[in-house]
Amino acid sequence: MTASARLQLQGITKQYPAVVANDGISLSVLPGQTHAVLGENGAGKSTLMKIIYGAVRPDAGQVLWNGHPVHVRNPQEARALGISMVFQHFSLFDTLTVAENVWLGLDKHLALAEVTRRIEAKAAEYGLQVDPARPVHTLSVGEMQRVEIIRALLTNPQLLILDEPTSVLTPQAVDRLFVVLRKLASEGCSILYISHKLHEIRALCDACTVLRGGRVTGECDPRQESNASLSRMMIGAEPPHLEHHDRQAGDEVLAVERLSLERDSPFGIDLQDVSLQVRAGEVVGIAGVSGNGQRELMAALSGEDTRAEPQAIRVAGQPAGRLGPARRRRLGLHFVPEERLGRGAVPTLPLAHNLMLTRTDAVGRGGWIDVKALRAQAADIIRRFNVKAGGPQAVARSLSGGNLQKFIVGREIDARPKLLVISQPTWGVDVGAAAQIRGEILALRDAGCAVLVVSEELEELFEVSDRLHVISKGRLSPSLPRAQATTGRIGEWMSGLWEGAHAQA
Repeated sequence: MTASARLQLQGITKQYPAVVANDGISLSVLPGQTHAVLGENGAGKSTLMKIIYGAVRPDAGQVLWNGHPVHVRNPQEARALGISMVFQHFSLFDTLTVAENVWLGLDKHLALAEVTRRIEAKAAEYGLQVDPARPVHTLSVGEMQRVEIIRALLTNPQLLILDEPTSVLTPQAVDRLFVVLRKLASEGCSILYISHKLHEIRALCDACTVLRGGRVTGECDPRQESNASLSRMMIGAEPPHLEHHDRQAGDEVLAVERLSLERDSPFGIDLQDVSLQVRAGEVVGIAGVSGNGQRELMAALSGEDTRAEPQAIRVAGQPAGRLGPARRRRLGLHFVPEERLGRGAVPTLPLAHNLMLTRTDAVGRGGWIDVKALRAQAADIIRRFNVKAGGPQAVARSLSGGNLQKFIVGREIDARPKLLVISQPTWGVDVGAAAQIRGEILALRDAGCAVLVVSEELEELFEVSDRLHVISKGRLSPSLPRAQATTGRIGEWMSGLWEGAHAQA
């Protein structure tokens, strides 16, 4: 294995002030092998991948590339070797177009027009629809994911690192991506694959290294394992089974009536005659392919977009279409956006101070901030939601993606909302943490809160929702009771094929 390995890691160690992210890690990846790296949030997976890609320097250990020791000092050197990476948190410039972002990672002798042509060809070949001319800031998270994948594929890598590549892709898009990845592997490209979706790892990968607490704790052939056995290897137990009890919903908390809004950018989606209601003690789910109006609907509901007619959106019976986020919070609406860093949390602020984005508990008379109270609140959320962090003073960007998600969701649930609107609740979160977040959503619902969940994971929506809608091209389907929802039916509706269906509340 040593002689034929495409990549070898020997004793890789990386320590940060609050944690040892990687502790003497060794692994080998063969040519043409699809190798999973499995572990719970904070196990050290992303740090290890960044070391391979040259974005982080190890404190100790050695990297061998095709049998030769190398020191990869930056991503440019990694790409020169033939290593490409798709990050979980995207490395895209918001003010540049898709083509310009892709151009940055390619041979500068290529003209932008040629880069645009190659993007279009790759997008068509792999079924990853994207417009090269669109500015990145107009894209949804799912569309940004496609850009990152296409950018990596255009470098014709010998080793492709994928960190949660399907977290915001639909099942159909995942199937298309897997066809691409299997083709790449058959041509000799090695793939390092990080995912918390155990069924994906079993379907795609032929080797697996398990990390816990920054150390290698196991290796296996995932094709010979079950979801339960992989879960036990990763977190030491199977995720808890969720109890979803049917119950009678209460009074209407959110009402959206015939909401129509023109897109706020040339690349957005017009919302067309959207109507829905969410009542106390129920979870309503919205499914759909990324980029079909989810971003615009969330902006209208959260108060970021205040162009709606006052009566088009009612919260707790009050006209809210023209109210900003702070006034809607006073009515009991709390919101979890899909973008964790930059919208859900300020990257450079401590967790305690990030509470102030949506909480005013610690602000006293005269505007004085009770820092001690803030830290106590943050510590309680860290404990309750099992967030792996260096305490309330840890800055948001120091957390793994899954742990930051748990903190943000915990912050909003801890506020005891009357209405919680949450987008992509378990994006990039391990199976144990995903079960915990979904369990908290159901507990919130059982306590009488109205919950609206927007997710591109059908399994998640089936697990937590009482009723389901589908959004397609800015239009919202009738609602469908969870018991009547099937993958096939929801898949058809994702294409807008619900004409003749009747609303069922």
